Amino acid sequence: MRKEGAFTTSTKGCTTETKETCNTGKFYYFKTIVALLLWLGAIPCNVALLLLAFFILPSGLSVLVLVVLALLMLVSADERSSFGRNVSRFIFRYAFNYFPITLHFEDIKAFYPEQAYVFGYEPHSVFALGTWALTDCAGLMPLPKIKMLASSYLLCIPFQRQIWRWMGLSPVSKKNFYSQLAAGYSCIVVPGGMQEMLHMEHNSEVAFLKSRKGFVKIAMVTGSPLVPIFCFGQSYAFKWWKPDSSIFLKIYRATKFPTIFYWGLFGTPIPFKVPLHIVVGTPIKIKQNAQPTIEEINEAHNKFVASMQELFEKNKSKFGYNELKLKVL
Repeated sequence: MRKEGAFTTSTKGCTTETKETCNTGKFYYFKTIVALLLWLGAIPCNVALLLLAFFILPSGLSVLVLVVLALLMLVSADERSSFGRNVSRFIFRYAFNYFPITLHFEDIKAFYPEQAYVFGYEPHSVFALGTWALTDCAGLMPLPKIKMLASSYLLCIPFQRQIWRWMGLSPVSKKNFYSQLAAGYSCIVVPGGMQEMLHMEHNSEVAFLKSRKGFVKIAMVTGSPLVPIFCFGQSYAFKWWKPDSSIFLKIYRATKFPTIFYWGLFGTPIPFKVPLHIVVGTPIKIKQNAQPTIEEINEAHNKFVASMQELFEKNKSKFGYNELKLKVL
């Protein structure tokens, strides 16, 4: 949906195919719960299976469970498989209407389908839920080819590995980043990554950006415009608790996974029904430079951080977050 003026809004509501079920709400709601559990339930599922294996099941079944989980960590998921595409379509169709998710563009006319962009998304929160709404599978962005890049560690988790690959997630390695941009794909990254979870606060938004400059360098080398994106509401989709910061940091350094306890509706992995407002900023033009200096990278990085802060301050009151603060670390 397009509106006149610089600010444009696109929202994913009930499609024609699901209009009847949206209105009745019964079977549609059941499918929504299933879609949310498929999308976000892998980690609690694995924890439950491990607890069963170590403390409840007999030794034979425990070994079987552990072997199956180990195999699922190794089995790759073919994004092009018809089964995978069907699962992905099911999740996108039903899970996204749950919140709902709405995209707001500062200037949608500033985007060109033939151009590849580097999108920097904040915050990470417990899950960077809004990033999925930006992929080409969701059909909300005015670009035909978009990939979401994330830590390869996320693709080691059984069940999640398969489902998230079917949904279009790709490893955020430098080689893959360059390869996707060269192929004409715009790339979505969360610069703060999982490490940003170490710094999360309950009363303010946190963006772990100051030391994260690799994505800026890649944008400069490829000449891809940088685009800041901020999602309002995402940090309230789950409640969470983390251990003492020093212990938390040691666990993260040892495992590369932040040990955080989180819960949603009725203590389940289903997030709270909080509207997600994703604001897509205006692209920052980047002059292509095959060998940018540290000073040039810092200059481009400072522009991105300033644009992210401006995006947050300009829009927070529109969505009811007048008192919310953004800390850039």
